[in-house]
Amino acid sequence: MRQSHLFANTLREAPAEAEVASHRLLLRAGFIRQLAAGIYTYMPLGWRVLRNVERILREELDRAGAQELLMPALQPMELWKESGRYTTYGPELIRLTDRHQREFALGPTHEEVITTLVKNEISSYRRLPVTLYQIQTKFRDERRPRSGLLRGREFLMKDAYSFDTSWEGLDRSYRAMYDAYHRIFERCGVAFRAVEADAGAIGGEGGTHEFMALAGIGEDTIAVCTHCGYAANVEKATSREDRPESSGKAIPGYEKIFTPGIRTIEQLARHLQIKPLDIMKTLIYVADGSPVAVLVRGDHEVNEIKVKNALGAAVLGLADAETTAAATGAATGFAGPVGLSVPLLADDAVMRMEDGVAGANESEFHLKNVVPGRDFPVTRTGDFRSVKEEEACSRCEEGKLRFVKGIEVGHVFKLGTKYSEVLGARYLDATGRELPMMMGCYGIGVSRIMSAVVEQHHDERGIVWPAAIAPYRVHLIPVSVKDETQRKVAEELYDALRQRGIDTLLDDRDERAGVKFNDADLIGLPIRIIVGKDAVRGKVEYAERGKDGKQLLTIEEALLGITRARGFS
Repeated sequence: MRQSHLFANTLREAPAEAEVASHRLLLRAGFIRQLAAGIYTYMPLGWRVLRNVERILREELDRAGAQELLMPALQPMELWKESGRYTTYGPELIRLTDRHQREFALGPTHEEVITTLVKNEISSYRRLPVTLYQIQTKFRDERRPRSGLLRGREFLMKDAYSFDTSWEGLDRSYRAMYDAYHRIFERCGVAFRAVEADAGAIGGEGGTHEFMALAGIGEDTIAVCTHCGYAANVEKATSREDRPESSGKAIPGYEKIFTPGIRTIEQLARHLQIKPLDIMKTLIYVADGSPVAVLVRGDHEVNEIKVKNALGAAVLGLADAETTAAATGAATGFAGPVGLSVPLLADDAVMRMEDGVAGANESEFHLKNVVPGRDFPVTRTGDFRSVKEEEACSRCEEGKLRFVKGIEVGHVFKLGTKYSEVLGARYLDATGRELPMMMGCYGIGVSRIMSAVVEQHHDERGIVWPAAIAPYRVHLIPVSVKDETQRKVAEELYDALRQRGIDTLLDDRDERAGVKFNDADLIGLPIRIIVGKDAVRGKVEYAERGKDGKQLLTIEEALLGITRARGFS
């Protein structure tokens, strides 16, 4: 491609709303342009990157035995009502009505559609297993689109779905996709971790893993063990806490103490000269319209995802002051487990306490000497808190947890029969029994990969594309197109590279050398060939983006170096 014909303009400055590096650089380098909040046009340079990512996806998914198809983006709402997600998916679902007042949605995902399709096409175990995938635009009505392609309302996604006859078969399909994802992200140049995660709105009955591109601007926090391979999203992460030895002392009955104006753990700890870990913190939530209490230690935070999953709730949120007062009889800040009439979920760490201080369910009062299991009944115990850094790993004896930030670029789920049961995707086994198919689903954010790569691969001058997904492999730059020798050598090199099938961008613009070099740094192609004053001696400068130094090579040596460069063979 001749740069004088390339439909791309570089910008000296990015718009003020572009806060993260990938958003700024993709705008400045001419890879994307914004149409509306969270909605972008992929310019020719950006589209070439996405096509390279898609090529890798197709190669690895086909290698894993998956088959590509394309499903409609417009989905009838009857399917969402049948699956039960019509109301639970929430306001992110973009809904519309046609001229006949029939309800539709722009697909954010395709579990309902693919399940219905397979139900109508497959009825015998002989045609299972099967894994199907598509690469398609998805739509989600984000409350606050931000960070460019990382949080948009319209985005490019690869979604795959597997159908099996058993959990063992699902395990194999899941592993095939899990392994394919590792190869995909490695080939795309993404530094990532596969972490245990929550299934969220997709749901399911089995395991789930997120693939996180490691980046400081990531919205997700990952707990990673310093010793073993354990990694999990903080929504899912667990830690190990040794049970303290009992002091053996007799704990007297609980006693009410006057604590005027004290509503926070910090205030209470200072007032009583105790530590937060000696306090039982009670929070009132509303789960699917009904109040429920959650009890954690004072130095811990409630993990709402864990609570929601334990309750099987579709909607969970903190209760307002009025609901809290109705459930406890006191103002916010004085809730406690003793005498509560609502269901109580107690965290395991609380149940290991000998005694502690808790709210008295009476304004301006707390209770001391409260003993778990003695002074209040518990509806359910379990892990209901978020882990903290430096806590012991739950999977090994030596490791501690540390936190890193990540961008979710992929997610794999074991759905089990969540959709096949309600949508009637069943098959006949070898004995003639009718059984529900076992499903898995597997998503990759294709456009997110482009942004995640830029977050990981850039410097102060611009983007540094990994060779496998760069829009062009080589940036060929004659310093002066008015110099006949330089122009002739550049044209000969351009023809030679194209004949070898090497995608090349020839900067044939009549611009100053500084403008060309600044644009080249910004666009970030892997190899740069500069045709300058040494062209009269048949030599050119060879450099790789992101690496120091240049080499003065003959044209033949430059061609050989390009074909041998890492990622090009």
